[in-house]
Amino acid sequence: MLLPKKVKFRKWHTMRVNPKKIKTETRGTKLSFGNFGLKAETPGRIKSNQIEAARKTIARQMHKSGKLWIRIFPDMPFTAKAAEVGMGKGKGDPQGYQVQVWPGRLIFEVDGLTDEIAKEALRKAGAKLPIKTKIVSR
Repeated sequence: MLLPKKVKFRKWHTMRVNPKKIKTETRGTKLSFGNFGLKAETPGRIKSNQIEAARKTIARQMHKSGKLWIRIFPDMPFTAKAAEVGMGKGKGDPQGYQVQVWPGRLIFEVDGLTDEIAKEALRKAGAKLPIKTKIVSR
């Protein structure tokens, strides 16, 4: 799983945003490396284990051919309190890392595959993620 080597602060603020003002991504919106990509259509947070599950799905479809690029990196820690713990007594302990994704952001790129295999691999990977995605090509 992806996680930063070291972090300056153990816990971050949640950084809530106004749901009426949906922000769109300005960076990482164009294909830079591969011929096919998986692009986010809705905002959301993707955990490192969800990225890993999607990566494994794509790798399984590729059969030792082609190349895969992961265009996002989970560097934001998320916390959770233990089960059946009452309110109060501070914030929970860090559980893992996640990344905030806005519409328009490329998540994965693939190259060196046929059109059918690349589209099928990205479609299956998109099903592993908690946001709506679409497949883009050059």
